[in-house]
Amino acid sequence: MMSSSALPRFIALACGGLALSAASAAPIDPTPYDVLITGGTVYDGNGAEPFVGDVAIRGDRIAYVGPQAPQGARERVDAHGKAVAPGFTNMLAHPEESLLVDGRALSDLRQGVTLEVMGEDSMGPMTAPMKQLALERQGDLRYAIDWTTLGEYLQRLEQRGIAPNVASFVGAGTVRINVLGERNVQPTAAQLTRMRTLVHQAMEQGALGVTTALIYSPNEYARTPELIALATESARCGGIYSAHMRSEGDRLLEAVQETVDIARASGAPAEIYHLKVAGRRNWDKMDALIAAIEKARASGVRITADMYVYTAGATGLDAAMPPWVLDGGLEAWIERLRDPGQRSQVIADMREPKPTWENLYGAAGAAGTLLLAFKNPQLKPLTGKTLAEVAHMRGVSPEDAAVDLVIEDGSRVGVAYFLMSEDNVRREVALPWVSFDSDEAAPAPEGVFLKANSHPRAYGNFARVLARYVREEKVLTLPQAIHKLAALPAATLALADRGQLKAGYFADVVVFDPATIQDHATYERPHQLATGVEEVWVNGVRALRHSEATGAASGRAVRGRAWTGAGGGGCRASTKEWTWTR
Repeated sequence: MMSSSALPRFIALACGGLALSAASAAPIDPTPYDVLITGGTVYDGNGAEPFVGDVAIRGDRIAYVGPQAPQGARERVDAHGKAVAPGFTNMLAHPEESLLVDGRALSDLRQGVTLEVMGEDSMGPMTAPMKQLALERQGDLRYAIDWTTLGEYLQRLEQRGIAPNVASFVGAGTVRINVLGERNVQPTAAQLTRMRTLVHQAMEQGALGVTTALIYSPNEYARTPELIALATESARCGGIYSAHMRSEGDRLLEAVQETVDIARASGAPAEIYHLKVAGRRNWDKMDALIAAIEKARASGVRITADMYVYTAGATGLDAAMPPWVLDGGLEAWIERLRDPGQRSQVIADMREPKPTWENLYGAAGAAGTLLLAFKNPQLKPLTGKTLAEVAHMRGVSPEDAAVDLVIEDGSRVGVAYFLMSEDNVRREVALPWVSFDSDEAAPAPEGVFLKANSHPRAYGNFARVLARYVREEKVLTLPQAIHKLAALPAATLALADRGQLKAGYFADVVVFDPATIQDHATYERPHQLATGVEEVWVNGVRALRHSEATGAASGRAVRGRAWTGAGGGGCRASTKEWTWTR
């Protein structure tokens, strides 16, 4: 007979060395599970080696993770031969508008994304003039703006009914517009205090931190001390600083240093959005970029990053024109472009070989600038053409074509810029402190979304990580990739009870086939859903069944640590009163 002291070792050996979860050692709740996912290869999200076993869901929580569930369930799902993983997090998502039109977030749901994290700017706090301008500037997606604060916007999404969970930062640029408008001005002491108050309020409404995008007007008008002030206010509320840096090309290393300085001064971590080295002349800066970030991390400043796995970015033609012409917002920008003298100066600045501003057109070239989205129906036939092609068609220079398109469309015009090296993308994928983002909306290949092209990353980024960089090129192992898609983002954002398959955690669960998961979206045909993800639960509710969206309103707003709607919420007197993970 085996002694009692030898029994634990025998169990561990019999289970292939698996350490049983806390759930399997806890007293058993006799209530049947709601869902039992059986026989799948379980990846816990922490990067540990997988095991074949069961995952059980009761209510909105995971009830069991282990080799064999001890009781039955109302619904059993056979996952033999499939991977069972925690739901994936999109670390920089832009479904702010698309979710108001289609709550399924189908492009991301079909890739296993269960949490959309919105950043760069935010949907509140808004003033009445901000609301009016936003309504006037709407393009294909039309919706009422019946909220004012960020907290009200998050409630609006929950009330509408959405499939994924959502979280949001408060935009430094948003609070800047709220107080200063869209002009190139610097805040007075009183105005900066008002901006800090707005950040404080948004944090207590559930924001995860403060965010900005420093190549765009009016965000780019903010100087470092202003950003430190807002990041410090966010840090007092348990939030981090996340940024599209001031440069990803010619002044990349200076921009990294500014980000480090802001993090160090605020006392909170920082996240670099869509890490990249943009422009062929800068591609050899990758070693220096990695060294700068890892030096900061070694010194005690926690810097992490996220990325999309494509060699083109996507934004607007505002990133092709100098900051001075953008002063005052879209309408002022277009009015200046109509003036012959100012138009000539803009074109001269666009052609400057060593600009002092972040000129994505200059880095990509006319042939590397792909037109994606127009507001004016008469321009929509140009979708999918390059700026060089349109210039040739019209018999004008590419710079003249860009100026004309902005005027004719009455918008910034959506474009993709081909800027990055695939070798550098591959290196970034392997970095242990880098997670993943789409930097895109969450559309569906139907209806209003077909009126414009998206970047293929909207439909393919997360599937592409698993198909290309795990299965095909083996840049990552599957446990490593799932860690970077799940537990790493949750730790970066200080989210409780998410990002892992663990008893007591929220039941955000994905079942997919590692052998077949595949992205299909291309620049030419971007509206192509990924395949290979078969089942998705969000908060224990089935959002995807046999690869088809259920339409269930399974998603919730995931709020930050200072949210006053939860026990122990509220901002603190000092950043030091919060614990930050590394």
